[in-house]
Amino acid sequence: MGLFDRLGNGWKMGMSSLKVIKKNKQLVLFPIVSSIALILVIASFIGILFAQVGTNFDEVISQGSIGDYILTFIYYLICYFVIIFFNVGLVHCTRIYLKGGEPTVGAGIKFAASRFSVILGWAMLSATVGLVLKAIQENSGTLGNIISGIIGVVWSVMTFFVVPVLAYEDLGPIEAFKRSSKIMKEKWGESIGASFSFGILSLAGFLLIALPIGFICSLVHPVFGIAMGVLAAFIIQSIVSAAEMVFVASVYHTVVEDQPLEDFDSDLLDDLFVKK
Repeated sequence: MGLFDRLGNGWKMGMSSLKVIKKNKQLVLFPIVSSIALILVIASFIGILFAQVGTNFDEVISQGSIGDYILTFIYYLICYFVIIFFNVGLVHCTRIYLKGGEPTVGAGIKFAASRFSVILGWAMLSATVGLVLKAIQENSGTLGNIISGIIGVVWSVMTFFVVPVLAYEDLGPIEAFKRSSKIMKEKWGESIGASFSFGILSLAGFLLIALPIGFICSLVHPVFGIAMGVLAAFIIQSIVSAAEMVFVASVYHTVVEDQPLEDFDSDLLDDLFVKK
């Protein structure tokens, strides 16, 4: 299967995921709330730094002290926890829908809360990996940037299925990573290029929707145009992010339970996730 065939199939899968979002619009609330929470976390850390050093952020960043790395680890930990928590809730709601139930945001939040310790363990592992990559970047120059970039890509690929694994399999962080890697190696095959469809969806939404909205609104007032453009881009990205997690949950459901899905082409799923 060629690259363009994979991208074409990925586009179809993205459209199928968007159909699920269209039928369950409340699923978009998970990435929206997650993004708002992350903004609050970032604002809190900026406030802490500002209280300590005023506007001399460059001085703090360049120090590279143990305290800086501890603060960075805590920042990564909270951010990863927030992201995974809401993704687990979204995956659970998707699973409820795939099994014929009626998903609710409350059910997703409640389920994610029940997996608190598992999510925290994974967030700690992710924060550790992130901190190591940051240390490599800061202390190894250009070569470090290349190495950390490669490791980052591999990490992203191998953890593709980690959210549903954390949600439904009683595994610790290391075991969850191994399990996700195993599913990826068995089912992803040569079709990883299809996942870029969500990037295409984001770009298309920005160029065809957010940018025109921002331009039109800027005719009223430049600030109003910027605000509306950013808001439109935020909503589009939230929809795409929700669709991507629906895609992950749906494929995991197919892989683990080997059941056809109403909103997805089962033959297309088989083509995308074939054994090498």
